[in-house]
Amino acid sequence: MSPVIDARDLSVVLDGLPVLRSVSLRVDAGQLVVLEGANGSGKTTLVRAILGLTEHQHGSVQLFGEDLARFRTWSRIGYVPQRASVQLPHAQVSEVVATGRLAARRPFRPATPRDRTLVAEALAEVGLADRAHDAYRELSGGQQQRVLIARALAARADLLVMDEPLAGVDLSAQAALADVLGGLKQRGVTQLVVLHELGALEPLIDRVVVLRDGRVLPPGTPHTHAHDHETAWASHPDPILPRTVGA
Repeated sequence: MSPVIDARDLSVVLDGLPVLRSVSLRVDAGQLVVLEGANGSGKTTLVRAILGLTEHQHGSVQLFGEDLARFRTWSRIGYVPQRASVQLPHAQVSEVVATGRLAARRPFRPATPRDRTLVAEALAEVGLADRAHDAYRELSGGQQQRVLIARALAARADLLVMDEPLAGVDLSAQAALADVLGGLKQRGVTQLVVLHELGALEPLIDRVVVLRDGRVLPPGTPHTHAHDHETAWASHPDPILPRTVGA
């Protein structure tokens, strides 16, 4: 079976500076894989390059066995960006979640009864069915994060890509998010999650891939977060010997 994500030797240069340096990443169906590393290590850029949101200058990406350039079934992928980047001052919770159905609908067509059912089911799955008509901006940080996950779930995505879902939420909210992602894992949804710290998700994780300075650390390499000096361990199925762009 083809991996859900198969990125090989990705290099990205932004504004003349190398951000990713020959990074490879494989995620198999049903796995929950974490990208970890300090700020500026290249985690978000790697996610954006995998999804075609940031251009890569070298390497290749396949999604569900298909080259990125030819991939069209975007409804199979739910992307949850960093919460701070989502500005929705006037939207209701249900309206935010409904935008997750846009990729699955024909352009300019109104929402169908099935669309509305899937929105309601997605909100119920993240435990926010009773907040459907509330303003998104009035929710707590953890609740907003669950709304963004529900938006991805409304598309009935097979792959969920999340960028720092635990950032800025308290421990109880982290536990609630872990329950949601654990339920998705049981359903077989593949998950790629960017994290600064593993937190409440640690028991769910199949593999941690650690980035430093745009490179994947080989398995077993100790690394130190600049903010807390805690030692963590890289884990990757295939050891990668990093090289500089153009080397």
